[in-house]
Amino acid sequence: MKVLANDGISQSGIDALEKSGFEVSTTTVAQDQLLNYINENDITVLLVRSATTVRKDIIDNCPGLKIIGRGGVGMDNIDVDYAREQGKSVINTPAASSESVAELVFAHLYGGVRFLYDSNRNMPLEGESNFKGLKKAYAKGVELKGKTLGVIGFGRIGQATARIALSIGMKVVYFDPYTEKATLEIGFFDGQTVSFNLTSISKEELLKQSDFITLHVPAQKDYVIGTAEFELMKKGSAIVNAARGGVIDEVALVEALDNGTLAFAALDTFENEPKPEVKLLMHSKISLTPHIGAATSEAQDRIGVELASQIEAILK
Repeated sequence: MKVLANDGISQSGIDALEKSGFEVSTTTVAQDQLLNYINENDITVLLVRSATTVRKDIIDNCPGLKIIGRGGVGMDNIDVDYAREQGKSVINTPAASSESVAELVFAHLYGGVRFLYDSNRNMPLEGESNFKGLKKAYAKGVELKGKTLGVIGFGRIGQATARIALSIGMKVVYFDPYTEKATLEIGFFDGQTVSFNLTSISKEELLKQSDFITLHVPAQKDYVIGTAEFELMKKGSAIVNAARGGVIDEVALVEALDNGTLAFAALDTFENEPKPEVKLLMHSKISLTPHIGAATSEAQDRIGVELASQIEAILK
């Protein structure tokens, strides 16, 4: 049986699949050619990340396709319910990338409070001619320790992010309508552990209390954060979106940055991927990454092996 990993897969995943007798292709097939490629090459399993979409046309017209797999958490690029109604298995890897996404959130936060997102743009341009001026411009950083992190969405990734925050001395508050209480256990290198018991508060209270806010929710019909929510936030606070594009109103975000409500923002996901709005890309107060939350070697190894294990369980 043949597996097409259209958006790539780690070598560990390839090895695990081949060991189980699958033939693996990592050819990247253009979206408009994917349907024909699947049928012409007798593909049984299609694996994607966020770049490839699997909609009704592929599901209806690829009878030999038995499994659709998403290397990651969110599956809004797959018509999941419809695929399952048509008898196809749909799988993903919700636990594999939690730590990687959480660490990226803090890469953005540490970079934000010390203006790295801006100084890395300006030092190559002005570092030689305006060193003292830049030093003065970036001399009012703050520490994360002692500040309050608000986590909207408290699933695996939200909790992984909260663990890092607690570990560095931040206060954590969270909002999740489906998780009223949570116990977080933080493990250290020597085997010691510390536990924290947390209880969800309202979104409004979270917005008012938090110095920094991070989103960890699936794709939504409506914005989670828009003008009304920005108006509740502390002046000079900051927000990170490493979840899904479309959960923040990007027009309202730019307005909040321009009027001083937000000190900075960090975006790993965008409403219009893979062509984010130029206003976001050029904004001097936004820290930017191109949807790389799960893109670490460790996460990709876990994703590949987990997908292989699920595929083998279904087909073998």
